[in-house]
Amino acid sequence: MNAELLKELAIANRILFNEGVLDGFGHVSVRNPEDSTRFFIARTMAPALVTPEDIVEVDLEGVVHDSQGRKTYTERYIHSEIYRARPDVHAIVHSHSPSVIPFGVTGYQLRPICHMSGFLGATTPVYEIRDFIGETSDLLVRSQKLGRTLADTLGQATVALMRGHGSVAVGESIKQAVYRAIYTENNARLQLQAASLGNINFLTDGEAQATSAMNDEHLDRPWQLWKRRALEASQ
Repeated sequence: MNAELLKELAIANRILFNEGVLDGFGHVSVRNPEDSTRFFIARTMAPALVTPEDIVEVDLEGVVHDSQGRKTYTERYIHSEIYRARPDVHAIVHSHSPSVIPFGVTGYQLRPICHMSGFLGATTPVYEIRDFIGETSDLLVRSQKLGRTLADTLGQATVALMRGHGSVAVGESIKQAVYRAIYTENNARLQLQAASLGNINFLTDGEAQATSAMNDEHLDRPWQLWKRRALEASQ
């Protein structure tokens, strides 16, 4: 295993907790750079407690490969099937961040409201698990089939909402996926606030693309701040 990558993944868990995206639930993964058919993710535990020693390796069938026989999250198929469908994706965050939830259950589209969230683009797709498993599920993506349908809903987008559940954010790196997860929550909160004031002047498609490209050049700046804050909070 790549020691530095596992450290970064452990820090990502702590950052996402500290910034209010993850709580006792949710997870973040990274594709194995030496084997694209496998990815790293923490064993089943609260994100804020994850250390590099808690990380296991999983293949695209959802099978855990761990010499200690440890288990990972039930919803590992979110990760395995998105990695299978999207070769460009190298990190994934699944969260239940609170401000995002209303947009998955009301029909109001989550759209970029400020230059920090241009990556959302013109539309943010919503995954309706009921269409694939009926009306009595626990809403968890607990099989390859459901993971595949979620990946289909995500398509080429950067974020997909999950009705009554949460969202997934993807990126080409851990830093990008973490940035997108945090600013998806921020954008949702701002959009809810702005909607109470009147009509919203959203970013145009061109503005969304330009601001997204610009922010991708500076991902390390907020990452270093979030990292310091998370490490200080855990001392």
